[in-house]
Amino acid sequence: QVQLVESGGGLVQAGGSLRLSCTASGRTLGLYKMGWFRQAPGKEREFVASVKWNGGSTNYADSMEGRTTISRDTTKITVYLQIDSLKPEDTAVYSCAAELFDDRGWGYWGQGTQVTVPS
Repeated sequence: QVQLVESGGGLVQAGGSLRLSCTASGRTLGLYKMGWFRQAPGKEREFVASVKWNGGSTNYADSMEGRTTISRDTTKITVYLQIDSLKPEDTAVYSCAAELFDDRGWGYWGQGTQVTVPS
């Protein structure tokens, strides 16, 4: 099992930036990939970005590329999501997810953190 705890959400003015953090615990030696998803009110959950734990290669949703940076700190077992130039449509619950080498698929999720960008 892997436990994920997010932090860093809140109210941010349009045009601002924020950095979300997600710290993993438990079976972290088996981490293959960690990522971020978001779900806006009335919409389905969507992929934002992911990073492979070994090597650090990244992947971004087309809509987020250019103003989003995902990174990881392997010593802290933490993944970060930096979003710049925030827009009201970025308002959502952002959730961290993890995939293990021997348990592929986004099987582990954090509780989510709310990000609100008022219009």
